[in-house]
Formats: sequence, structure tokens, C-alpha cells
Amino acid sequence: MTRPDGPLVVVGDSLLDIDLEGTAERLTPDAPVPVLDHLVERARPGGAALAALMAAREGVEVVLVTAFGDDEEGARLEALLAGVELRRLRYDGPTPVKRRVRASGQSLLRLDSGSEPGTTSGVRGDWEEVVRSAGAVLVSDYGRGVAAVPEVREALAALSPRVPVMWDPHPRGPAPVPGCRLVTPNASEARLFTVRLGEEVSGRSTLLAEVGRRADALVAHWQAGAVAVTLGDRGALLSYGSGAPLVMPAPPVLCLDACGAGDRFAVGAALALRSGLVTTEAVQQAVDQAAAYVALGGPASLYAEPDLATPRLPVEDLLARVRAGGGTVVATGGCFDLLHAGHVATLRAARSLGDCLVVCLNSDDSVRRLKGVSRPLVAAEDRARVLEALRCVDAVVVFDEDTPAEVLKRIRPQVWAKGGDYAGTQVPEAAVLEEWGGQAVVLPYLRGRSTTGLVRTAAEREPHSHDTGKEIVR
Repeated sequence: MTRPDGPLVVVGDSLLDIDLEGTAERLTPDAPVPVLDHLVERARPGGAALAALMAAREGVEVVLVTAFGDDEEGARLEALLAGVELRRLRYDGPTPVKRRVRASGQSLLRLDSGSEPGTTSGVRGDWEEVVRSAGAVLVSDYGRGVAAVPEVREALAALSPRVPVMWDPHPRGPAPVPGCRLVTPNASEARLFTVRLGEEVSGRSTLLAEVGRRADALVAHWQAGAVAVTLGDRGALLSYGSGAPLVMPAPPVLCLDACGAGDRFAVGAALALRSGLVTTEAVQQAVDQAAAYVALGGPASLYAEPDLATPRLPVEDLLARVRAGGGTVVATGGCFDLLHAGHVATLRAARSLGDCLVVCLNSDDSVRRLKGVSRPLVAAEDRARVLEALRCVDAVVVFDEDTPAEVLKRIRPQVWAKGGDYAGTQVPEAAVLEEWGGQAVVLPYLRGRSTTGLVRTAAEREPHSHDTGKEIVR
């Protein structure tokens, strides 16, 4: 019997990931290689086990059907899976371990052990009943044999169509079972799979055109409901097998470590399908959650148990990361009511002055006090969303005061950029910037562009709209 509120069942290969984090401030005298001091070892689940842990941390009931060795590394992996119900397959090989050596957030070296998989010969326990009771199934295939076990494939293929099955494939693994709701290869995997099919994409000159053609072919070959090809920081392309594909761009974020982003995407999509969202909505949610995971530090975020609901890096973390890398924080401010070309030109110019741009945005009450009761025309929430959509804007902070003085004291930018109407005059916020050695600068405006002018023009044209036959855009 299918349960709409059933657990998320994750099926796939599990690994143990270990990060050795240190600081590198000198080279060895006998070779041009860094010396790492103050090493800290952090272990976490990898592969399907990582996907299961991510889902469990969202408060979802999770069952993991997997295989790993009966060894010391396997015991360590199992201890890390708090909140996940295990169903282990019979397996005679070692637990695979990936060790990354890192300094200041950058990977220097990876050391793998247990890479040769053993034989997976069957399943322990009541796993079939667990699969039948699933609210959704995520197959997280890492090419080590779990997704190829005949009993597992038969159970997945026999599931009711009401149970969404999402398959994250691997080049060394088997094809997804027919009838999957969604399959999620990355761009290089999609290319490899279609090359194996003999699918030609010649004559397609753009990345999206090639990816779309491959996704269409894979939908048909795999007999899947849809294929979403993940494109890294470009988001994802979703195909239903014909017609124009849907492209879900990723929000711009700072990225130091993207390890695990694919698992985060897969978990986001699977949980969205389990909750009843349609495939398009599930893929968009997965893109946003993968971006949030990367922005929060990737694997490092797992140790801090962050909230992954917000796709943008919190402004405090953004500023800390930029400053830790020796970067320059730039801020600007305003109402940005009816965003126009002059605003965009100023924002782009401001962003070019440093390594991140924070926009200090007047709240609705603040705008009313400054502009009158008829303003703002656009609420602060929507004004912020429009600004955040610009690639040159890294963060938006809304403030209620008449001036941004208090929010400037909070974010302490090195540069405060104002529009050109202050040229040759004292910038009001200059005195605040001096408290920490910041600099106020003036940027040129595009002549003739202003929100007030746009409002005036619209008001003048509206009475004549019926006479001219022209549609007024409001």
C-alpha cells in the first residue's frame, strides 16, 4: 500500500568522506610543496549516505538501502548516520574512503582507498516492504553495484506510478529502471550516455542546444518522465522528451567547495516530488537548494547543521568570506523603486570597485517618509528580489531608518558608492565611513533616468491612451 506520507527511501552506494583541514603558510625546504599545520580531521558520510543524511536533517523520515564493508571504516560511517534508518545489503568488499587534504578552504590532494568494489549478493532484512511503503525513492548511484542488484531493480520497477522514483545516475552504473519520474545526470554524464547510444549532436552550436538534444534522447531511451541535466553554476535544463526545454538558472553565489552539490540537488528534487510538487517545481527548488548548500560552504556546512532554505549566502557570512580572502566590500543604497537603466549602470559601476556589492535598501516606511505617501510603487520584498536577480548584486539589506547609517555600521564596507547627484558635495554617510577607514565615492548617473521621471511620464500619457490606441504598461 502506497503511503503519501511514507519515508524517503534512498538506494545506492555509500562511502566515508574524510577532510584533513589545515593551514599552509610555508613550503618545505626540499620541495615546492606546502606544509600543513594545525590539522583537524572531519569525517562525514559520502555517496548515498550523504544524500540520506541531508534529507534526515530536514526532519524527514529516511531509510537508506545501501552497502558498505564490515570493517572499521564501515563502523565509523554507520555511527555518522544519526537519524537514518539503515537496510544493508550483503557485501564482501571494503568500505570506500575518500580523504581530501585541504588548506584554507582549498583542496590540495585526494587520497582514495577501498576503490575496488566487492560483490553485492543480496539484501538483509525487510527492505522490500520499506520500499513499497515509500513516499518517494531516490536512487543515488555511485557505480559500485547497489543499483544493479536484480532484487533492488525489480522492487523499484514494480512500484506504483504514484510513488515518484528519482534516479541520480553514474557512468559506471546501470541504466535507470523504466518509469522514473526524473533522472538527473550532469552535463558530462549526459554527453557520455548519449555517445554510448550513438546519438549525434553535430550542428548544435550552443551548450544549451546540445544539452537539450541529449536530454531529449535520454528521456526516450530511459523511458523516463523527464531528465534534468545539472549545469553547475548555470543551474539545470529540464526536458520532457520533446518541445522547448525548461532552463532553471542558479542564483549567483560565492563558491569555495562544490563537493556534494549534486547530492544536495538530488535530495531537494526528491523531497519536492515526495511533497507533491510537479517536476518543474521540484527541479527549481533543487537548483535553489544546491546553490544555498554551496554558498554556505559545501561540505563544511554539514558540520554546522545550517538552514538550507535560503538560496543566498547570509550577508554576515558573505562579508566574512570576502574579507578572509583579502577582498573589498562595496555598498550602495537607495529606494530602487521602478528599477531603471540609471540604477543598473550605477550598480554595475559600484560592483566593479570591489569583490562584492551589498545594496542597502530603504524599507517601505522609509520610502514613504522620504518620497511621500504615494511611494513606493513597488513593495520592499519585490524591490529586493529584483535587485538580487542582478548579477552585479551580491546581497540586499533592508533598513527602516531615514538614512543607512546604522546598517553601514553593521556591514562596515570599505567603499560606499553614491549616485552622481552628489558630485562636488559632501556625501552624508562619509562621516560614518571614516569610523573604520572606509571611503565614500560618487558614481556618475545616466542623464535623464529617474523613477520620478518615469512616474511623471506615465501620468502624462495615461489620459491619452484611448485616443492613441496605445496600450499603457503599468
